[in-house]
Amino acid sequence: MRSPKLAALELRRFGRGKLPRAALVAILLLPLLYGALYLWSFWDPYGRLDKIPVALVNDDQGATAAGRKVAAGDEITRGLRESKVFAWHEVSAAEAREGVEDGSYYLSLTMPADLSKRIASSSGDAPETGALQVRTNDANNYIVGQISRTVFSEVRTAASTNASRSFLDRIFISFSDIHDATAKAAKGADELKGGIGKAQKGSKDLVDGLKTAKEGSGDLAGGLKKLGTGASDLDTGAQQVATGTQSLADKINSMAGNVRPYLKDNGKAIGDSARLVADSSQSIRDNLGLLVKAAPGAATKARLASDELNSLYRERCENAPGATASPDRTPGTAAAPGPDPSVCPPLKRARTAAADVAAVADDVNTLVQNNNGDLKALDGRLATLQKQAKALAEHAPQLDDDLETAVTKINALNTGARKVAEGAGRLHTGLTDAKKGSATLNTGVGKLSTGADTLDGGLFKLADGSAELAGGLNDGAGKIPDYDKTDRDRRTEVMADPVQLASRSLHAAPNYGTGFAPYFIPLSLWVGAMVAYMLIQPLNRRALAAGASAWRIALAGWLPVAAIGLLQAGALISVLHWAIGLEMARAAGTVGFLALVTCCFTAIVQWLNARFGPAGRILVLALLMLQLTSAGGTYPVQTSPGFFGAIHPFLPMSYVVEALRRLISGGGLGPVWQGCAVLAAFTIGALALTALSARRKQVWTLDRLHPELSL
Repeated sequence: MRSPKLAALELRRFGRGKLPRAALVAILLLPLLYGALYLWSFWDPYGRLDKIPVALVNDDQGATAAGRKVAAGDEITRGLRESKVFAWHEVSAAEAREGVEDGSYYLSLTMPADLSKRIASSSGDAPETGALQVRTNDANNYIVGQISRTVFSEVRTAASTNASRSFLDRIFISFSDIHDATAKAAKGADELKGGIGKAQKGSKDLVDGLKTAKEGSGDLAGGLKKLGTGASDLDTGAQQVATGTQSLADKINSMAGNVRPYLKDNGKAIGDSARLVADSSQSIRDNLGLLVKAAPGAATKARLASDELNSLYRERCENAPGATASPDRTPGTAAAPGPDPSVCPPLKRARTAAADVAAVADDVNTLVQNNNGDLKALDGRLATLQKQAKALAEHAPQLDDDLETAVTKINALNTGARKVAEGAGRLHTGLTDAKKGSATLNTGVGKLSTGADTLDGGLFKLADGSAELAGGLNDGAGKIPDYDKTDRDRRTEVMADPVQLASRSLHAAPNYGTGFAPYFIPLSLWVGAMVAYMLIQPLNRRALAAGASAWRIALAGWLPVAAIGLLQAGALISVLHWAIGLEMARAAGTVGFLALVTCCFTAIVQWLNARFGPAGRILVLALLMLQLTSAGGTYPVQTSPGFFGAIHPFLPMSYVVEALRRLISGGGLGPVWQGCAVLAAFTIGALALTALSARRKQVWTLDRLHPELSL
């Protein structure tokens, strides 16, 4: 029986019940589900980026540059919303951070508060670079992060170009300003030339005035010399006064320190004694007529009273027990009671007053006895004594305060005298410096007079130079560009973005799915062949038992799966084209090449299953993995580890991917013809190896009767 009939018989098995038919339909649709659904799921992800939620934070506070408000954050936000690249959500910085962390937003773009300020700084003395802040979270989605880097790179470029336009526009405006300023300078130079003539006349007047100033500076030096001599005398006198007041203050302070405690503690007693003296003086004056008669007796009584008070004071105060420490007193025993502090001070004052009265009484008695006194003179002295005693009695309580006031005034006088002395010293020093300065001034005025003569001559040369300056400035103003708004806009546009990227893609794929179709289509067909040989025997058992030729057995096992594979490829390419929208540059060539791919893949899968039996299914899956990782379907194979680059030329899917790219997107057909040759060689080689395996299978062995592994 020929191979086609054997193949038909193999397929006819699937029409004997509902389950086999369903299995056949599943085999036919499996590549479609595997390839079409996968490509459909990410057919054009870049065209649907506006569905991706992204947080947009605009914290920019704006700035002012050259009198113009700069709001870079608002401009970028407006541009992003108009572009609709992502589904933008304007939120706060905290909400953006939390959203990126929990997956509510795939990423965030933040415009910091100082963005406009940094951009506007380009016109200042300290230009700074602005920074857009992007936060991604690869734990949410790695690919979105990669896409965002490309998108935000374009955003950054646009923002930088916009900032450069503003900066360059100000530069060109500055050119115009420089032009106008230079023109004004040229006009000023012309006016300078006329002004220099007036300056020449003024320089002559200056020379004459400096001669007069020279004479005045000489007189000033002489006057300062005399004034310095007087200041020296003043300094010496002030120092002497300060020394005297210091001595006086020291003595007064020392005496006050000793007297003040007595005055403070005995003011009342002093007052009482003074009043007693005043009363006594009054009594004496009243009884002056009786003085002659009573004087002797009064003197005697006064002396007696004085002696009694003195004895009483010595007994009660000076010689009282305990007044002084007894050397014979036994340590630890109590001392005898001492003088009474409430009695002794008044008693002492009374003793003193009595002694004074006794002395006066003696004087009076002597005066009366000698009969030489003048009672009027005595009365006058008593009146003076009475007056002074009364004054003393009145001021006795305030003697301590009066003394304090006097000390304070004396100290203030001393301080003032010292300051006067210091001021006199500084005046003397200043006049000495002024005398030296006047001499220097006199010398300087002389030099200035000489310089004025030189200035007068230099102004003639300046007149010639100003003429040349005016001419040069007029020429320079003509060479400096003066751009109008149209010229500024055109030059700013070029300089802000001087290099354009003239990108032109040869045979560009319109979308993501078209670019990946050459990778997933052969993957689907390989899976279809792998599943088909799970249900269909790689070698027809009837043909093996009948002893048919090895090639016939190989073709009989290959043809039914190849036919199913062609149907799989047709269904897959039809759905991709009419349902999903895959456009092919060479549709017929693509269909024909896929037919060759199907024949090659089914032949390889058949051989692995025929040669290795159940283990061949594992090898089919392993070979699929190797081809997927080394075919260069996603990233160029050069970016993969060296192992995958080494096996890349020896696997059929490498050539299938390259050829399908040229057939779908366009380009030279060299890789297509090379792929056809490689696939044809793999197909023939796989069928030959299958025939060899069929010949071996015709010999029954113990391993075939009892296989070690059965799937």
